[in-house]
Amino acid sequence: MYRIEKALQALSTKVNRISMAAVFAMMAITVLDVVLRYLRLSIPGAYDIVGLLGAVVISFSLAYTSVEKGHIAVEFLVQKLPERPKSVIDAITGLAGTAFFGLITWRSALYALDFLRSGEVSMTIKMPVYPFVLGTALGCALLTAVLAVGCIRTTREAFKK
Repeated sequence: MYRIEKALQALSTKVNRISMAAVFAMMAITVLDVVLRYLRLSIPGAYDIVGLLGAVVISFSLAYTSVEKGHIAVEFLVQKLPERPKSVIDAITGLAGTAFFGLITWRSALYALDFLRSGEVSMTIKMPVYPFVLGTALGCALLTAVLAVGCIRTTREAFKK
């Protein structure tokens, strides 16, 4: 199990780097587009590109954020519980998260296939949309794996105590 966790952690870090590059690209395109508008020019499809990159940023950063425990958690009630009930609650919420993001992965993959079959493209620059939806599915799949492994770990911890 330790090897799987380390592999997921390494993969999450690599995918998060893609997310960071996408944030930089979004920023550069937006700034350049605004500056060019003062010169009565613009970047065709800047809005499309920034929107599609936003999907990359969000989906590719989910798993890393989960590995780093960077998500907001409201634990003021759970903090007061003994260790075993805390672990049980963590396992239950991990299982719910795994199921939820597993469902999102599945539906996003089907949605990407629908876009591929229909030939759906962005409005301005006519860029295919399906790779970005597939990227969302892949980011959610990685998060699902991270949550599943975390759920297994907390379940083991809950029943060891």
